[in-house]
This record gives sequence, structure tokens and C-alpha cells, in this order.
Amino acid sequence: MKFSLNDPGWGRGSQDNNNRNQDGRKPPSNDGPPDLDQLWRDFNQRLGGLFGNRKGRNGNNGGGNNNNDGGGGGGTGFKPDMRGAGIGAAVIAGIVAFLWLVSGFFIVQEGQTGVVMTFGKYSHMTPSGFNWRWPTPIQSHEIVNVSQVRTVEIGYRGNVRNKQQQESLMLTEDENIIDIQFAVQYTLKNASDWVFNNREQDEMVKQVAETAIREVVGRSKMDFVLYEGREKVAFDTSQLMQQIVDRYRSGVQITNVTMQAVQPPEQVQASFDDAVKAGQDRERQKNEGQAYANDVIPRARGTASRLLQESEAYRESVIANAEGEAARFKQVYTEYAKAPAVTRDRMYLETMQNIFASTTKVMVDTKSGNNLIYLPLDKLITQSGQQPVGAPGTTGASATQQPGAASSAVRNSGTSSLESQLQQESRVRDERSARDREVR
Repeated sequence: MKFSLNDPGWGRGSQDNNNRNQDGRKPPSNDGPPDLDQLWRDFNQRLGGLFGNRKGRNGNNGGGNNNNDGGGGGGTGFKPDMRGAGIGAAVIAGIVAFLWLVSGFFIVQEGQTGVVMTFGKYSHMTPSGFNWRWPTPIQSHEIVNVSQVRTVEIGYRGNVRNKQQQESLMLTEDENIIDIQFAVQYTLKNASDWVFNNREQDEMVKQVAETAIREVVGRSKMDFVLYEGREKVAFDTSQLMQQIVDRYRSGVQITNVTMQAVQPPEQVQASFDDAVKAGQDRERQKNEGQAYANDVIPRARGTASRLLQESEAYRESVIANAEGEAARFKQVYTEYAKAPAVTRDRMYLETMQNIFASTTKVMVDTKSGNNLIYLPLDKLITQSGQQPVGAPGTTGASATQQPGAASSAVRNSGTSSLESQLQQESRVRDERSARDREVR
């Protein structure tokens, strides 16, 4: 007896052969897992029976011997079963069709949009979630992230120090070269336009941004772009870019244009800094002069206004006094016309009273004699103030009088004597005037 190493029953002895049934199969055993070789042979037999291949009792295909004459033995030969073959083909075709249809399912995440194409032509867009389309090659799809904020850098890459001078150098309206580095942020508002109307989307946005910024800078002065007009330049560039991409139907929404660096070229940076410093010094000196002018001019205007008001008040005062004096003179003249002598004496007395009110020494000349009356009012006031309290010839009441009372008494006595003297002189003058009138 010869043994083969490929024999699954080799080494198992006669016990394994006795345990097989008439069909050559090993009966099932509850002692362990099923035999893998037996399972494989069962599967091959069922598959062969499905396609019309019948096996003999001894398990040999096509007969009981290996002769080519097809005779003898217990085999009956290969006789295909068309009905079984058709069923098998239908099952396989169904499985393939099912797998083909299942391949059409796809998932769109939140914030994304699926663009479905039929034979490469746009068909429709799908929302986020679980979607289905006809499988390849009928339909295909492309998922586009419409919520992502995309960024395009112009004039630099990654860092402002990594300059791209062919993109950043631009010409202003006053024929100066300026170096501008900026970034453009955008989102997608139409996924189908983004996919079908653009070949290189990011490159398209970059070229549009460069074109727009050059047009805006070309209409502006250099100082305006460098200083006060940076925000205006960014806003105008954003508006112009949106107009261009809408004209291209690119499905792009420009959200922000950020200026990273705006400066002169490096070759003239030092000279430009000197010019800027000189301009700043000029502005500082102008501001200082303006501050000095703002301090001096209001004060000069205030002084001039005060002088004008004072002169106007003086003019009004002089005019009012003159008008008052004129009115008083008219009134006095009216009274004088009625009684000249009395009015004249009254005027004289009032004038002398005003003069003597501020005089401490009075000297009176008399026409009747050579005597000169001297009234030292200041000494009389001083002596009356220094009179001791309780002196002889004084009462208690008089001793308690104030120095001012004594001075007023002296003044009154001097005034009374003066008035009597004046009255006498006025009578003499009246008599003299009366004799003059009689002579005439």
C-alpha cells in the first residue's frame, strides 16, 4: 500500500476509514469543530450540482474509471442541467446588480454639498446626509465643502518675510512703486459653479485678487495707500473682486481682504524713512505754531474786545454826563432867570460846600480889612481827639464823645462862621450891584 502526503486521511488509521459513510463523507461529530476539508468538498459538490454536474456514488466525476472510451463502470458521463445553470447565473447576476446598486449610496457631511453628474454632465446637488445616485458609470458625484473659509495669499507665502516680489510690487497713480502683501478669504456660495466653471479654482481667485488690487492702487496716491487709505483700499479691492468673480460665475463669495504689509520697496526704504521723518517734523512744527496761535490770538481778541467795550462804556458815560450837565444847566438857567441873586448865591454856596468838604485848612480873605482868617481844621480835629477824659469844665457826657463828634463840631462852627461871612459878602455885592443899576 502506498501513502500520499496529500491524503487527508493519512495517519488516521482504519478507524477514520470505517467512520465514513457510503458516499465517502465523514459523518458529523459532536466532539469538535467541523472538518474544513469536508466543508470545502460539500461546497464544491453543491456548486457543481447547481451548474448541472452530477457525481457518481463513488464521488468520481464522469464515471467509475479513467478510460477515455466512456464505457463500462458505474458513471453516466457529464450531462449539464440548463435550468440549474440559469438559476445560478440569475443568482450571481442579482448579487452583482445588488452590489452595483449599493455602490451608489454616499454620505455628505454637514457643511458640504454633493454635486451629482450624469455621464459627466451636471445633474443636481444633494444636501448633507445619506444620499443615493445611479452607480458608475451612469452617475458620479463630487463632495464640495461650502462652509470652509479658504485663503489666498498675494505677495508672500506663509510669512510676510517670504516675499513674492513679482506679485507684491505695484505702481501708484503718482508713478511710485509700492510693495503690498495681503490675504483674501472667501467661501463658496454655489458648488456647481465652483466645480464646472473653473479649471484651477485657487489660481483663478489669486489672479482676480492681483488684478483688483493693481487697479485700485493704480487709481490712488502713494501716501494715501501707505497711511490713511489702507482700509479704503482693502474695501475697494473686495468689492471689485466680488464683481469679477460674479461675472465669471465662479460661485465664490469674498468675505475679507486683509492688508498684511504696505511699504515702499526695500531699495528705497531708508530714503523713504528719512522723508517720512522730515514730514513728521514739519507736521510737529506746524502743530506747535498752531498751538501758539491758538493761545495768543484768542487772548489778543479778548483784550481788543475788552478795550472796545471799555471805550464804548466811556463814550456812553461821557455822553450821559454831558447830557445830564446840559439838562441840569437848563434847569438852573430856568431858575436863575426867575431869581438871579438867590440862584447865584445858592450855586456859590453849593460849590464852596463841595470844595470845603475835602479840605482840612481854610483861609478866608476879607475885603473890609487886612486880616486873613486861617482855620486849621486838621489841628482842631487832632486837639479835640486828644482832649483828656474828665478834664475841668467837661461833663461826663461830653467826656464820652467820640473824636469824630468833636471834629464835626469844629467843622460846624467853622462852617457857620464862614457862612455868616459869606452872607455878609453877598449882601455887600448886592448893594453894590443895586447902586450900579441906579447909576445906569
